[in-house]
Amino acid sequence: MSLPFWCLFIAALLIYLAKAPVAKAMSEEGGGYDNRNPRAQQGRLTGFGARALAAHQNSIEIFPLFAAGVLMAHVTQTQGWFVDLLAILFVVSRVLYLFLYWNDRATLRSLVWVVGLLCCLVLMLSPAI
Repeated sequence: MSLPFWCLFIAALLIYLAKAPVAKAMSEEGGGYDNRNPRAQQGRLTGFGARALAAHQNSIEIFPLFAAGVLMAHVTQTQGWFVDLLAILFVVSRVLYLFLYWNDRATLRSLVWVVGLLCCLVLMLSPAI
């Protein structure tokens, strides 16, 4: 399996890693984790729990763009160190993004988000480069 595909797998796992702090915040809320209506409970989260939920949701939102970039590079047989670097940089940016979101570092988090977005877009353009 190629390095970009491994990065795609890791990015998928990060979606669920990002859910763990949400579940923890929900279980620490007044009545514990509400498995009957978790989305309503998530809507009541504040502070860290709300940030953790937003980080999780953003992980879901960015994943299809990264997957498209990796797949576009793959189907056009665009490979090499540059594609590998973009895929690794995306995963690193997502790990940093989660850490920064959880720790309420909004400006730096947004800059790291842009790095991840650019990795996705350049991956999509890599066959033309």
